[in-house]
Formats: sequence, C-alpha cells, structure tokens
Amino acid sequence: MVGGGLGGLAAAGLLARAGLRLTLLEAAPYLGGKSRRLTIAGQRLDTGPEFLTFLGIWEEFLRRWDGPEDRGTGEQIADLDLVRLPEIGTYHYRGDVCSLPVEEGHPWHAPWQRYVEMHEGFGPDVTLLLVSDWKDPRIRPVLRRIAGLAKLTAKGYLDSLSWLPDGLREIIAVHALDGGAGPRNSPALYAAMPAVIATEGAWVPEGGLYELVLALARLAEAAGAELKTGEPVERVEQGRVFAGGKAYEADFVVSDLDANRLEALLPSGRTTVPKRLTPSGVAAYASLRESLPSETPNRTVLLPADTEKFFADLEAGDEPDQTVVFLNHYRSGEVYPNEKDTLTLQLAVPASGKNYDLSDPLVRRETRRLEGALALPAPLEGYFEDHLVQDPAYFAEWGSVGGALYGVAHPFWQIGPLHRPLYSERRRPWLWRVGASVHPGGGVPAVLSGAMISMGRLVERLGS
Repeated sequence: MVGGGLGGLAAAGLLARAGLRLTLLEAAPYLGGKSRRLTIAGQRLDTGPEFLTFLGIWEEFLRRWDGPEDRGTGEQIADLDLVRLPEIGTYHYRGDVCSLPVEEGHPWHAPWQRYVEMHEGFGPDVTLLLVSDWKDPRIRPVLRRIAGLAKLTAKGYLDSLSWLPDGLREIIAVHALDGGAGPRNSPALYAAMPAVIATEGAWVPEGGLYELVLALARLAEAAGAELKTGEPVERVEQGRVFAGGKAYEADFVVSDLDANRLEALLPSGRTTVPKRLTPSGVAAYASLRESLPSETPNRTVLLPADTEKFFADLEAGDEPDQTVVFLNHYRSGEVYPNEKDTLTLQLAVPASGKNYDLSDPLVRRETRRLEGALALPAPLEGYFEDHLVQDPAYFAEWGSVGGALYGVAHPFWQIGPLHRPLYSERRRPWLWRVGASVHPGGGVPAVLSGAMISMGRLVERLGS
C-alpha cells in the first residue's frame, strides 16, 4: 500500500482483514494525508475535512471489516464517539443570512422545506449507490429513481427549480465545490447534497476528525497490516516497491497517491501537466488568546457577491477577487479537549502551487470581508495567540500538482462513480488505486466508499 491517507488506511484494513499480508508505506511522518493533527500554542486542531457525512457509509465499512461472523468488533476497535453538529453552517450571500437547515421564521424556510421534501429518501439511495459496485443489482432501482438527474449539471438542476429564492439557490450551489468544480461542471446529484446532509446530519468525532484516521489505523493494525511512516516511495514496478533504499516484494500494489504522482513513480516515469485542476485552498489554523463574540456560530460560510465570476476564475486558474470563505470556530471544550478557543479560516483558491500568508492581499481582503459579515469588533488576527497556514504550495508538496485537492478536473459526468482514472487497468493488473484523486468529490464518504469498491474487486479477483 503506497500512501497512508484515509483511502489507503481504509483499503489496508479491508485487505488485511481479508487475509492478505500487507505493508503500508507513508512518506510523511504521520498518517492521514491531508488530515493531520496539529498542536498550536498547546491547543489541538485537526486539518483536512471538518466533519463526517453519510454515516451509513462508515457503518457499511465497519460491517465489511467485521465480516458476517464478527459483528460489532470493528466498532469497538474504532471507538469513535460521533457528535452531531447543530447545523451545517451559517451562510452569508449579498447581505442575506441563513442557516442550513433554514430556521423557522426565515423567509426562505418554506422553499427550503419544499427542497428537502423533494429529496426525501436520497440519503439511503446515495449511500447505497456510493458503496455498491456497478454490477450490484440492488442499485438498479436507485439508478432508475435518479435517472432524471443524470443528464443535468448542478446548475441546470437548480435553475429548473424556479421557486427557489435566488440567494438560497446560490447557497445550495456552492456545495458543488465538494465535487472539485463549480455547479456548471458538477453532476446534478451534488445539488441534492445539502438537503440530504441537513436531514441526516453532519457529524464530528469527539476529539476532532483526526480520530477517524486513528480509528482506521487501529482497524488496519488489528487486522494484521504493518503501517510504516517516514517511508517515501521512490519507484513502483510490477513485483516490487522501492522505498528508503529497500525493495519490498509485492504481488499487488495499491496506491493512495494522486494519480499524476503515481505515474511519475512507475517505470515510464511519465509526468504530465494537466490542463485543468480542481481547486486548492488556503487554511489558517489558530489558537485564540480571547474568545470571539458569543454570537459567532461554529461554522460560517461567506459567498462571493458574484458567484458566476468566482467559479469561472477558479476553473480558469485565476485568483478571484472574492472567494468562498469558511470559518470553523470551536470554543474551549467543544469537540477538542482544549482550554482555549480555536478556529480554522479557509479560502478556496486555484491550484497554483503558490505560497500564502495572512498578509497576502487576497487573504487580507477576504478576512476583512468576513469581519464585516460577522460584525467583529476587532481584526480577526488580533484574536490569534499563534497560527499556522497551509496553502497550495503545502498541498503540492505531498499531494497533487499545484496543490489541487482532488487532482485533475474531469467532465461532470466523470465526477463520482464514473471516475477517471479507474481502480485498475488491464495493462497493469497488479496495480490498484484508491483515494481522493481516483474517486473525486464527496470528501470522506467518497474516499471510504471508493476503497470498499476497489478492494472488493481485488479480493474477488484473488478469490477467483
């Protein structure tokens, strides 16, 4: 197993549990990939995904790890205590403010309820679709139910809902970023996700999302996998993986690396510069010397005034004038076992490989805009005791070209289940893939479900 991100750890646990002898090699000194645990001024913060959705996918992973004879063992070993967040977030767009779910008494509450009722049952359908191989007959009714969405983009679908208020439509549409593209280039199914998540909930492990990484590592080791960090892989070929001057013999190689990074390690040594990349991000993680005002919500999402221009700039690789800004804010004792408040400030930016800090013009401009939306009495940085910034240059170091969070951008019909590259190819039957760049979009649920499908196919091949 090359790479110890969420996909690699999930795949390692499933393969080892199936009886294979497995060694995982991770270049970084820690497991988790983009998900990492930081200590800033003595306070804990976790990088990467902020919360977990589609809990049915996690439950299905534990069922597959257990097998039919050992129900409940995986859950005990994982030992995740999940807490449901009160809301997905509070959204600001052109002076309008609403939470998701939209609160009672808000002018958008009635259309929001109509939108949610339209997508009733989508949660279990999407969960089944994500965790099932295409040959599974159980998904045929699901495919029939969502067939009308197959030919539409997220924007096309939302535009067809003429009764949605413009502001609410834009707030829903911005979730297309979870697929690594704008609403014009994302499947219509992404337009249903806010309704599903608001209904089924957004969850975070008590202690932070890195607890999921630790849980997957415990499951992999309990199954017999050997997990090695600080082992950068130098070359991958049929039968052998070279790392740290050592050759590891391997009947099969599973890669959790970005697809382009993997290609550079293969005998061809091919490196390509993709024409289009999914977005990157700037994330500032901070421990606070004093609390933000008491009315500041846990999660704030600030949209650009001109969303069309924002998405066009992002997809063209141009830095936007205004971007989407996320502020995740936890008070002492909330989620993390901290004595002080912490926050994460995130901005969507092109995958340019660029370095950013808090003094960068875009970061300063958007931070000021956020302060205005939240009516903060002082500059945000004034609350910081200490902070750390991750940027496209950081994400490019360990991940994809330019720091693209989901790797290469694909046509909307190839995002999700119809992904490229494939889990495996006929020309290299010994090489398999998992991870975010293989099954882009959807965050943790897509990575876990992709690992289940890919490794299910590999185990089936070995059994045949």
